[in-house]
Amino acid sequence: MAPRYLENQLERSRRNLGLQTIDVFYLHNPESQLGDVPREEFRTRLKAAFGAMEKFVKEGKIRWYGIASWNSFRVAESDQAFISLTKCVDLARSVGGDHHHFRFLQVPFNLGMPEAYGLPTQLQGHEHIPTLQFAKEHGIAAVASASLYQGQLTHDLPEWLAAKIGMSSDAERALQFARSAPGVITALVGMGRPAHVLENIKIASTAPLAPEVFSTLFGSE
Repeated sequence: MAPRYLENQLERSRRNLGLQTIDVFYLHNPESQLGDVPREEFRTRLKAAFGAMEKFVKEGKIRWYGIASWNSFRVAESDQAFISLTKCVDLARSVGGDHHHFRFLQVPFNLGMPEAYGLPTQLQGHEHIPTLQFAKEHGIAAVASASLYQGQLTHDLPEWLAAKIGMSSDAERALQFARSAPGVITALVGMGRPAHVLENIKIASTAPLAPEVFSTLFGSE
């Protein structure tokens, strides 16, 4: 997260992509440092990283920044990997003001890893709420990663789930689930063949599940 390292990697990305401005620049798995440094030091490093990001915005090199994490926003506050979004927003505001550019979050979200929607891990006021709810209420765009759970959700989904979600294949249903969660703006998925592209275009042209339908997927069966 060192600012000089981030700047080095940003310049490499701009050259590799042939772009003057990158839309979103992520800090990748910053929680990996929590095993080596105290939380106070971690927050100092995160603030410096956010400060560098705000500088990149002013220079026209990026538009927005965020955090891409595997564990931090799916685990309880007592977990070593946990990161408080409230404190992230506070740090971003301290270096970028009320119009800061910390506006993106990438978190695993799929039928096998639904914690970002269903687990109240983030403290807001006097209550804990799920990560996706926090993001939506604070103007942070959430991007779902691992939408197919490394391919494990492309087959053998239960019949009751297929009936509720619809679509024509389990892969489509898994993607429809991930993209339909309130607060999620898109679900990431790899495409290895042209057929995958066509299938994903089909899903993208279908309306996401209505919130009242999506919420029923977490009921008992």
